Amino acid sequence: MISVLVLTKNEEQDLPGCLASVAWSDDVHVLDSKSTDRTVAIAREHGAKVTERAFDNWAAHQNWALANLPFRHPWVFYIDADERVTPELREAMRAAVGAPGEAVAFQMERRDFLMSTWLRHVQVSAFYMRLFRPHKMHYERLVNPVSIPSGPVGRLSGYLDHFPFSKGIGHWIQRHNSYSTFEALQIITDGGATDASVRAAFFEKDFHLRRYHQKALFYRMPGRPFAKFLLLYLVKRGFLDGRAGLTYSVLQSIYEYFIVLKTRELQARCSQERSFDNSANQAGTRD
Repeated sequence: MISVLVLTKNEEQDLPGCLASVAWSDDVHVLDSKSTDRTVAIAREHGAKVTERAFDNWAAHQNWALANLPFRHPWVFYIDADERVTPELREAMRAAVGAPGEAVAFQMERRDFLMSTWLRHVQVSAFYMRLFRPHKMHYERLVNPVSIPSGPVGRLSGYLDHFPFSKGIGHWIQRHNSYSTFEALQIITDGGATDASVRAAFFEKDFHLRRYHQKALFYRMPGRPFAKFLLLYLVKRGFLDGRAGLTYSVLQSIYEYFIVLKTRELQARCSQERSFDNSANQAGTRD
């Protein structure tokens, strides 16, 4: 009753555990971004259907998957290689698609772990829209995409467990260095997201729309890296997660600083290009 979608790129370490946690599905699709390790072989060994596509950006990649992969079932569950489905969540998903009512998508709570510690308080966000009818869902943003359903959304019990540090702190930093480049490009592309609303950032009922407005307003804020640390460690009470909470808060503030620096760099480059174009146009006019 549920097809599964996994996006991969060099995930030979985490993929076996992920696929084991979704072995209850008879229709598992792995969309691989040209891995150079054993990811594709492992997927096929587990009976998954593999499609290879060069990665462009997160929203485009995910939207392509929903539009082009031949899912057998009317419901799709999206999962990353470093995530695991708990038995409680599996049963909740089965029950939901058996009697979905008017819902076209379902949110579920994700537990992020730093080594063996559940980041219960310091998580940036806890609920994610991962179970949906593929023709009723699309994604926006180059990175950390926003899920946009065309219909009502329900909520499931059970947990989706996430292990973002499974390959070590160095890999997390390397990956978020890449993410920060996309975030800076998104900021430049949005031009400041002039449609951002303070009211929507705090009172919008839909979590994903609320998150969009929060991000747009946050990117206008001075001193964002320090503000993010205070938000996670003090406002969200990350200190209750102990050393793991402190570590995660610091790492997230460093990630935010990467975004700030790369945005400034792109803005300076765009300004230089505009100056060059203006000079060229003026020279052409004089000629």
